[in-house]
Amino acid sequence: MKINNLFTPLATPATTELFEKLLTTPHLLLEKIVSTGQATPPGEWYDQDREEWVILLSGSAGLTFAGENQILSLRPGDYVHIPAHKRHRVEWTDSAAPTIWLALHYSNIPPLLYFKSEE
Repeated sequence: MKINNLFTPLATPATTELFEKLLTTPHLLLEKIVSTGQATPPGEWYDQDREEWVILLSGSAGLTFAGENQILSLRPGDYVHIPAHKRHRVEWTDSAAPTIWLALHYSNIPPLLYFKSEE
């Protein structure tokens, strides 16, 4: 068994955003994202098939959702649930220090049926 650390610096050029898969199953993806000043290109939106729960661990970022005029300013510890197909974009990320995100992408899984035997 190996111990890993979410805050271990990753070698990445400042011009690219880094995505690291931490856990993958058929119904979920847990990933670490490191941003260094990146933003969603103008006019583009994310429109994902899966639900997403994301928490900001370090740095800062601004998110906008389609149909809303407000930019949500995220600081460490802030988290957001993004429903599937809720169009959104990253307006900005901190360019002075890495912005580290932990994102959980998941599909709605039908509840398991439990059967109780009658005695």
